[in-house]
Amino acid sequence: MQRLLNSTIPVLLAMTACTAQDQAAQDPESVQASMTLARERMVEEQLKPRGISDPGVLKAMKEVPRHEFLPQSQRSLAYTDQALPIGYGQTISQPYIVALMTQVLDIEQGDSVLEIGTGSGYQAAVLATLTDEVYSIEILEALAVNAREILDRLQYNQIRTRIGDGYRGWLEHAPFDAIIVTAAPDHVPQPLIDQLAIGGRLVIPVGSYYQELMLLKKDQGGNLTREGVIPVVFVPMTGEAEKLPPIPPN
Repeated sequence: MQRLLNSTIPVLLAMTACTAQDQAAQDPESVQASMTLARERMVEEQLKPRGISDPGVLKAMKEVPRHEFLPQSQRSLAYTDQALPIGYGQTISQPYIVALMTQVLDIEQGDSVLEIGTGSGYQAAVLATLTDEVYSIEILEALAVNAREILDRLQYNQIRTRIGDGYRGWLEHAPFDAIIVTAAPDHVPQPLIDQLAIGGRLVIPVGSYYQELMLLKKDQGGNLTREGVIPVVFVPMTGEAEKLPPIPPN
């Protein structure tokens, strides 16, 4: 979940979505049509020009209704290029970041995927369009309960969720072909590395004030390669991650 930043909002897209909803006058079919159009524009104007090219990821971003994962007060901004508040000091990540993190994981049908930080449930829903085996952990009970209700209402029944500290992963279902972390610790948690399958990929924002999105891959010998993707700003990982002393980089 990204931190909220002061940034220029694509006002035209926001006004389009808002105006369309006003014109719909509570007509659910008209609202859904306007949101579908907004999603298509999001993909064409925000994602493709910035290098999101994986067909599965683009399809997921067109299909998953981001507005359904937002409070009613934020829905007119659902398809703008920004993170948005979902309560409890947390956010739903910017669409581009969701798409980028999903793309670098290179998920295939049948992959087992672990998400640390369920948040609104939106990222989990995007993952579930690419594979039927998605596990997601959320440390904040209220967020976890709300996300589960949304996922059930939208019939994302293949996503397994639980309330807990994601630092230790979900050992009962390990190993995972891909792990995605949506909050930033100051180091990569060792339990997540241990639960990564041979050939697996882990994407995680790392750092305190300055953060970098990192992609880790485990080769056939169990060794890790690390690659910086882009600078990012996420909410900090809480729980065990914030209690441990910083681990120096390898």
